[in-house]
Amino acid sequence: MLIELDEGYSFGLGLFETILFYKGKPIFLDEHLARINKSITDLELKIEKLKKDEVFQYLNNNKNTLEYEVLKIVLSEKNRIFLKREYTYTEKDYQKGFSLNISKVRRNESSIFTFHKTLNYGDNILEKRKSKKLGYDEPIFLNSKNQITEGATSNIFVVVEDKIYTPKLSCGLLNGIVRQYIISNYDVIEKEIDIKFLNNADEIFLTNSLFGIMPVSNLEKKIFKPQKLGKNIIQNYKKYLENI
Repeated sequence: MLIELDEGYSFGLGLFETILFYKGKPIFLDEHLARINKSITDLELKIEKLKKDEVFQYLNNNKNTLEYEVLKIVLSEKNRIFLKREYTYTEKDYQKGFSLNISKVRRNESSIFTFHKTLNYGDNILEKRKSKKLGYDEPIFLNSKNQITEGATSNIFVVVEDKIYTPKLSCGLLNGIVRQYIISNYDVIEKEIDIKFLNNADEIFLTNSLFGIMPVSNLEKKIFKPQKLGKNIIQNYKKYLENI
């Protein structure tokens, strides 16, 4: 594969999306296209907007053969890359739940890059690797005001007394596709969340486009009791995927 050096690969002024395929069906394809094209506009990038026909042309030449697959799309000024890769999450991940820690790196809520899925992704990858070495699955970022924002590859939801909370977008986070699904289908309170509120949670679950909805077993030393509301949301999400 030949890649031309441009602003995307020299300065990170490019975008990407990772799309789940379930039984050959692209999940939330329209939402992914809308997000990446909005980012092109908001960031004023010299990139031609992504069309659905391009995605299906690639898919027609690369048929899905597994129950779960992942399509990654990378766009920059001179490059349009479509890559399939293996889906790595297993049922054991959901049974065990994710283990979280708090990153020492701060999200910059004043930077436009925080709100878009760009090729400026170094903090996420390096912090995720650090967490793995410490025995955790996902780091959680705070912003400059010590407010909870998001995980390295996920959005975070907090359950307190059967009410669902998630950080406001203005705190500094990516508006994830499954985050949008949760907010559209459940009564979710978007608010500023601090560490104390997080530690007092009854449940925590994470969302992203690949694992969908992932229960959280612990936040560092804080152990969470068995998920009730979260499990119900996960079951409903699985039914949703079956009926697409």
